[in-house]
Amino acid sequence: MHVLFCNWRDTKNPEGGGSERYVENMARGLAERGHTVTIACATHDRAPRTEVVDGVRFVRRGSKMDIYLRTFFALLLGRYGKVDVVVDVQNGLPFFTRLATRKPVVVLVHHVHREQWPVVYPGPVGKLGWWIESVLSPRLYRKSKYVAVSTATRHELIELGVDRDRITIVHNGNDPAPIVETVRSATPRVSVVGRLVPHKQVEHAIDAVAELSATHPEITLDVIGAGWWHDELVEYAARRGVDRHVTFHGFVDDQTKHELLAQSWVMALPSLKEGWGIVIGEAGTHATPTVAYSTAGGTTESIDHKDSGVLADDPTEFTQAIRQLVEDREWREFLGQGALTKSRSFTWEASQSEFAGVVLSA
Repeated sequence: MHVLFCNWRDTKNPEGGGSERYVENMARGLAERGHTVTIACATHDRAPRTEVVDGVRFVRRGSKMDIYLRTFFALLLGRYGKVDVVVDVQNGLPFFTRLATRKPVVVLVHHVHREQWPVVYPGPVGKLGWWIESVLSPRLYRKSKYVAVSTATRHELIELGVDRDRITIVHNGNDPAPIVETVRSATPRVSVVGRLVPHKQVEHAIDAVAELSATHPEITLDVIGAGWWHDELVEYAARRGVDRHVTFHGFVDDQTKHELLAQSWVMALPSLKEGWGIVIGEAGTHATPTVAYSTAGGTTESIDHKDSGVLADDPTEFTQAIRQLVEDREWREFLGQGALTKSRSFTWEASQSEFAGVVLSA
């Protein structure tokens, strides 16, 4: 069986993140089961246009602006070869693959973008994007199976009119943490991991460090990730007077990311919305607890409130939670052990098996 994944990015892309890691793990699981797997995504300067990795073929064509159009016509014209099942990864916008093939289509949704559209694309563009995601897409894929990464996402899809019996939840898994030689920092260290875009709200982590720096002058914030909002965040840190406390690491390899997480006292995840938050589990493998928002969706499942991390209701609570973790070692270690235990309860092997079952049943 040939399975085609249509996704806007891959993990080698500087703007790639947890959703891309999920896609590639599911693709790898299918390849290990003997299936032919292709991932169609955008080009970038960190990988060749075509390559095979772990049995998965990557076909990189176009930019983040035209990847949807290019992928649609490539599928329509049969340029990926004979395809048996398509996985349409809907990161806000679908690839409209339902119109390009008569083969079964499985729609993969990490989370619904109701809150992100007006933030990233204010005005008519954002309204059009939300209409496509909330009205057009559910109708277009009304006979397709869906995969959601959390119960929160499943509920959002049902609200948009997707039949509940067509939605299967397949959670993210966690990789075992790589061996790192670094140890926990002797001074307070907070980390943020993710793409640098407005809806990740990294400013809230900077605000927290700015407030804590008055009583903890040695505190530092590691911002791990790249994105088009980078310069604005650098300027914001300078305006808050904490530029010497904040280090922007940019896009780093997996080993470096885990070394930084192992040194952190707490990870801040101030994102407006998360389907799951794979970085929560990655931090947890180093017994590093996470503070996130209770309104972010999937975080209510990837974090057990006051057992493996803290869920805050607003920016004030967010800063307060980080302060408590910085100032209370016993509390920090308790939540760290909870985060470690939580991280071990989700495996990619189990998720791959569940995902393969959905694809085969399609």
